[in-house]
Amino acid sequence: MTLEQLVYFHDAGFDLYDFGEGHPFSPLRQRLTFDLLREAGLLPEAVVRAAPPAAEEELLLFHTPEYVDAVRRADRLAAPERWGLGPPDNPVFPHMHRAASLRVGATVAAVREVMSGRKLQAVNFGGGLHHAHPARASGFCIYNDIAVAIRWLRREYGCKVAYVDLDVHHGDGVQWAFYDDPAVLTISIHESGRSLFPGTGDVDEVGEGDARGTSVNVPLLPYTSGSSWFECFEIVVPELLRAFKPDILITQHGCDPHRLDPLAHLAVSTSYMAAAARALRELAGEVCGGRWVALGGGGYSIWDAVPRTWAAVWAEISEQRLPETLPPSWRARWQPAAPVELPVHWDDLVDEPPPKDGADGEDHWRSQRNRRTAQEAVETALRFLALRRP
Repeated sequence: MTLEQLVYFHDAGFDLYDFGEGHPFSPLRQRLTFDLLREAGLLPEAVVRAAPPAAEEELLLFHTPEYVDAVRRADRLAAPERWGLGPPDNPVFPHMHRAASLRVGATVAAVREVMSGRKLQAVNFGGGLHHAHPARASGFCIYNDIAVAIRWLRREYGCKVAYVDLDVHHGDGVQWAFYDDPAVLTISIHESGRSLFPGTGDVDEVGEGDARGTSVNVPLLPYTSGSSWFECFEIVVPELLRAFKPDILITQHGCDPHRLDPLAHLAVSTSYMAAAARALRELAGEVCGGRWVALGGGGYSIWDAVPRTWAAVWAEISEQRLPETLPPSWRARWQPAAPVELPVHWDDLVDEPPPKDGADGEDHWRSQRNRRTAQEAVETALRFLALRRP
């Protein structure tokens, strides 16, 4: 792998996607990550590409014309809540259509670059907005860049697509978009919907019709540790990607499984999330010629966890080694604005206290339950996939 084979999408226009002061979804996440990578010498200017806005015909591959028009006129709508717009999750903000279109456009450009062969792998941490539905915003997601990009791939190339979602929240919008498409495999490893938004993603959501077995969910118990999270990843993802044999891999790297995230209840360290990215790079090389698009997603500990995690994911994609500590120049630049003490080390310290108020004594029980859930999910999917083989 050489850096010439990679592209990293970043745009100042990502800052437009701003729900306002106090909202947990902050566009500052992309700037912090980009600046951290540049200060660490891990992101050469030559691999950075600006984000083109999505064309309307691309948005309409997944979203309805009425919804796109509603987003364009959001600040003038009499009843924006009809479209899922408005507080608390999706407050209307200026230039909403353009802001959301830039993030979709970057993801479509990423899959275009990779599937055309111009690049081998592409990254858009401004993407990964997996909750939006065809005619409704949801969970901080106005447009669903992932669903649009997969629809574009299916239309232009007729290819098989595997999508792996590592966000702490179930990737519901993408799952339902392809629930009946046997050429799209969706795998979501997330905190159980019984304790977290959006309330979906049980193991019995397996797809319908000819697509049974191509929707795979691993709902984890609250306070799951990083070792259990990664064990479930290893049980499910490699075997299913090898069985499905996609033409391209798309992954979503939400940082909200991290132990410091304020909106969820898992306890996954940056090193485990980096290990998952390393495994995905190797699997992409094995099953689909290295064709891989990596996206962002959630993550609301924007100073402590998100920049380190996404930087570690980029380092794994680009096969670069992280230094032991973050650049002092980055810490000095951003510390005056940060409400917390910025981290010094890339990895989480091994002697950090346990997450939130979870009961440490139950870790073994959680791991056993999660393991059984992962095994059930993979066995069910493989059974259906085997039935469809000629």
